[in-house]
Amino acid sequence: MLKLNDISYDIPDREGILKDVNMEIGTGEMVVVTGPNGGGKTSLIRAIAGVIQPSSGEIWLDDTDLTELGITERANAGVAYSFQNPVRFKGFRVRDLIRIAAKRRMKEQEICNVLSRVGLCARSYIDREVDGSLSGGELKRIEIATVLMRKVKLYLFDEPEAGIDLWSFGHLVEIFSELRKDSGATIVIISHQERIINLADRLAVLADGRLTHFGTRDEILPHLHIRPFSFSCQTDGAE
Repeated sequence: MLKLNDISYDIPDREGILKDVNMEIGTGEMVVVTGPNGGGKTSLIRAIAGVIQPSSGEIWLDDTDLTELGITERANAGVAYSFQNPVRFKGFRVRDLIRIAAKRRMKEQEICNVLSRVGLCARSYIDREVDGSLSGGELKRIEIATVLMRKVKLYLFDEPEAGIDLWSFGHLVEIFSELRKDSGATIVIISHQERIINLADRLAVLADGRLTHFGTRDEILPHLHIRPFSFSCQTDGAE
């Protein structure tokens, strides 16, 4: 279970990026976080992952207080994070990253299988260097492959659809559907895409740094107008 207690985040010259966010997400539950651009979604998921330190509040994963832990310590506690803009690793091959993520020496066929799962032609990518020769969409799919190789308690995905073509997006939706059914882990995804939103057990809406809505799809969707890559929220008194 993931618990966020009064999470706030400020930076110099800008207060209220996150404002007293409270959320409780059960083990095995998938929550999609959506909302207008600049609402605080990425800051929230970075705070959970340990990329940034909240100004106040607490973050718990089961009985572990993550609040003061760094990224590596959170990873060891069972947190996996897929960045909105994946990091490039010059000098590392794709096969190296996947083996590091899996924490074991994998056979080549296993690596090819996970690359195929995210929509990449395995033989063409397994020995590619993770550098500037790869597009943003290719990097995103490789990063998702590394995340899938980890057996964790909490998966965090920041706009996994960004830069991915429609054919690969179909594979991505299937992956999240399987992950939700089979992993037993808690899953938090930032997304505006209807097909991903429709997989969620619950939706969280962040706007102006506040959690404005949190509930089931049936409770939240009537207050949202959602199209691919666009978002608007009707607040009309609903919380």
